[in-house]
Amino acid sequence: MRLPDFIIGGAPRSGTTWLYELLDRHPDVYMAKPVKPEPKFFLVDHLYEKGLQYYADTWFAPAGEWQVAGEKSTDYLESGAAAERIARDLPYVKLVFILREPADRAYSNYLWTRMNGIETEDFQTALRLEPERERTLPEKWKFARPFSYFSRGLYADLLQEYVKRFRREQILILRFEDIEERPSVLAVKLHRFLGVDPRPDDVDGLGVINPSETRGDTLDPQTRRALMARYAESNRRLAAMLGPEYPLW
Repeated sequence: MRLPDFIIGGAPRSGTTWLYELLDRHPDVYMAKPVKPEPKFFLVDHLYEKGLQYYADTWFAPAGEWQVAGEKSTDYLESGAAAERIARDLPYVKLVFILREPADRAYSNYLWTRMNGIETEDFQTALRLEPERERTLPEKWKFARPFSYFSRGLYADLLQEYVKRFRREQILILRFEDIEERPSVLAVKLHRFLGVDPRPDDVDGLGVINPSETRGDTLDPQTRRALMARYAESNRRLAAMLGPEYPLW
């Protein structure tokens, strides 16, 4: 039964698809296919109830014996239940998370929801409505959580569910901003974490993947300042959790 050696678990709108495409270029890495829909095996109850053999057969059977195998399910980060299931069934798996400055992540999430015809409110109204929308979310959106703009950026709370269940050396936390600022360095760091030969040139030509922003879509400075103030306490706890080697925003 072939199970994953690593999982890319989030955060949404933070470059997880870029990581998938980067790793899919490496000959010693097998990425579960297709990229969409994501496996979400440890997140969705009726999928998890099918058992590990189903998970293995559906997503990892084609992996070569010499390859490290992985999957990407972007919403694992925000699920304590998924963290518990992964820890129980894959106690030695490596976990990759990529985080984005939370105000920018929230606005990108809003633009994605609007682009897909789900959001009709302006951003400030959507932020105000978020708690009520989360309480009354239709079942069909239970895992997509299209209106969870602010809460998905509370990284300290979300990561804690994994930090308390896995050894720190099993978890790699990357920065979305490095995709633009130093992608080759990010690629080498990721490859080394997974135990494969570093291939910094694999970033060539990747560009922007799965964008929601278009020209002119910028976050209002006043709204940004208000969001950054709301995120300040969470970011302080995140800094304490990750240490000075992880520069915050």
